[in-house]
Amino acid sequence: MANLLYRLGRFSYQRRRLVAAIWTFVLVLLGVGALTLGAGTTNAFSIPGTESQRALDALQKDLPAASGASSSVVVKAPDGKKLTDPAVKAAVGATVAKVAQVPEVIAAIDPFTSKAISPDGTTALISVQFDKAADELSKESTEAYDNLASLSTGDLQVVPGGQIVGGPPAIGSTEAIGVAVAALVLVITFGSLVAAGMTLLTALLGVLAGMAGLFIVTSFVDVSSTAPILALMLGLAVGIDYALFISSRHRTQLAAGMDEEESVARATATAGSAVMFAGATVVIALAGLSVVGVPFLTAMGLAAAGTVLTAVLVALTLGPALLGFMGRKVLPRKIRKTAAAPAAEGFGFRWARLVTRFRIPIVAVGIIGLGVLAIPTQDMQLALPDGATAAAGTNQRVAYDLSAAAFGAGSNGPLVVVVKSGDAATSGAVVEQVMGKAKGLADVIAVQPGPASKDGATQLVTVIPKSGPATEQTADLVKDLRAAIHPLETGGTTVSVTGNTAVGVDVSNKLTAALPVYLLVVIGLSFLLLLLAFRSILVPLKATLGFLLTIGATFGITVGVFQKGWGASLLGIDSPGPLVSFLPIIMMGILFGLAMDYEVFIVSRVREEFVHGKHATEATIQGVGHGARVVTAAALIMAAVFAGFILVEDPIIKTIGFGLTIGVLIDAFVVRMSIVPAVLSLLGDRAWSFPKWLDRITPKVDIEGESLQIPPKPTEKELVTVD
Repeated sequence: MANLLYRLGRFSYQRRRLVAAIWTFVLVLLGVGALTLGAGTTNAFSIPGTESQRALDALQKDLPAASGASSSVVVKAPDGKKLTDPAVKAAVGATVAKVAQVPEVIAAIDPFTSKAISPDGTTALISVQFDKAADELSKESTEAYDNLASLSTGDLQVVPGGQIVGGPPAIGSTEAIGVAVAALVLVITFGSLVAAGMTLLTALLGVLAGMAGLFIVTSFVDVSSTAPILALMLGLAVGIDYALFISSRHRTQLAAGMDEEESVARATATAGSAVMFAGATVVIALAGLSVVGVPFLTAMGLAAAGTVLTAVLVALTLGPALLGFMGRKVLPRKIRKTAAAPAAEGFGFRWARLVTRFRIPIVAVGIIGLGVLAIPTQDMQLALPDGATAAAGTNQRVAYDLSAAAFGAGSNGPLVVVVKSGDAATSGAVVEQVMGKAKGLADVIAVQPGPASKDGATQLVTVIPKSGPATEQTADLVKDLRAAIHPLETGGTTVSVTGNTAVGVDVSNKLTAALPVYLLVVIGLSFLLLLLAFRSILVPLKATLGFLLTIGATFGITVGVFQKGWGASLLGIDSPGPLVSFLPIIMMGILFGLAMDYEVFIVSRVREEFVHGKHATEATIQGVGHGARVVTAAALIMAAVFAGFILVEDPIIKTIGFGLTIGVLIDAFVVRMSIVPAVLSLLGDRAWSFPKWLDRITPKVDIEGESLQIPPKPTEKELVTVD
């Protein structure tokens, strides 16, 4: 591989104008395609194979009106008044009429008709039914629904609630802060505006290409609205890092006196090989989300994997071309005119010597410390987000709080029982039995009959829990309710529990069950990839165990902040609660890929020193010493990019941004730059032992450039110029 990338780097350097022209053409083509073909993202959320999803699919066929999005508009009388007061009651009637006029609304039920009025007579719910699912509603409809809050007057407070949203979370100027920090770190690392700008430009071009390609794909398949955000987050982070590693190796070689063309080729062959393997582990981890069997997770994983793959291609082709354009300007001004600069041992070497000297205490403290941080993980609770976790002051949050105060938290997450049989009489009889069973459950405060299909064969029952939608009590209620009513099923009758709350429970259960399979596939494939790269069994094993320390501590801190509320107010979280159901599997996939990034970048340099003749401990010192500065910069850059997403109001994006920031910092500085070199020092030469039988059947990929042949120096005879 090193020889192949060497030739690619040299070609890109020599034909840099051609390479730049090709990438310019590709970017223009992708941009035009995204603008003309992009169909936009979707908020569709289906979980094939679950009871709740099967019930929703049946409703869409048998009772289309009930399969569309449903919500509630909360109305509250002013202090000292009740909804029955003439002026207030008239305002309620006018509000119901206005709600009915919202595009795509097929029913707005007056609370005086549905009896959805609080016991104290001050708060009521206007039930709203749309003719389409939430993700299919037009922008006009969602905006009109959200604007119902403007109907509030001195006689009535009006707050639209529920899960009716108008699109993906907004990504604005807050994320630019992360990019600005990344640029600052690059300038400090390189000491050259040219080098920093080139690295940042390479990453941004890769992100543009990847994102444009993603939006083209939306015209052919459904892509989750969160997928572009995740792709942007990862594309920026790895794009900067990959360009940084190659350009940093090139600068080191230039400063040592190597020819520019040769330096670009060798940097692409060595650091580029590490980039290729690191990128492959990230792609495997993200694409591995497909094994979970959840469509929106598959779309998110493949979208992010495509952006990472684009970043790798840009770094290996356009990166060397841009280095050719920059020449020696990538070096600090004070050493540009110097033929060669002696390599000085900086902090990285001192740190490496310290770690190898006190390797046993560092391993012990690192493992114990990360283990302590992981303790809160055992209390992790998972659920889909609801109004309780929405940002304070938003309509969704205000409506949730008003409804919970008036009717109980469970009113925000009713369960729906779908009874389907061959005729109306049979369904009606089963409905009566379902209502009786449901009323006997401890966490139920109300059971009401719902709408029925025209022929009466499909009928609904609404069950109102006492507890909120995201609580463990409600999750237990879903389980108990199903256990109670499933015996009512016969050969021609089905009874299913669905609704947003039931969907959330099913999502959590399915993702929890899929997690071991996901880990086995992703870690197994990546283990084989690292075994292939390093020709060692202990090194990949150490890398995997190190990741488990990282993920445990990361989850522990995330649970402490977002679920238990430790310091949550500092991040703008005023209502801690369960983590979103798909957070663990997404974070595990991303962090595993990124952890292997740093593993490859550090250990490949250690192995490079080892295969070139250094003792194992000295190879560790030299490898970490040479890589510490650039790995530190890369980790800070990646953390800065992720941290920019903490400022987004959307709780899901905020949590992901926080978790990835903490995970990157822990993995880079505690695991990869402390525990890993300490363990390598303890293992000594055994770290690089490889069974002979396995060595014979394992392809040699050479990511250290061991096989590269140094061009021979010209002889005196060859230097003679003949006229």
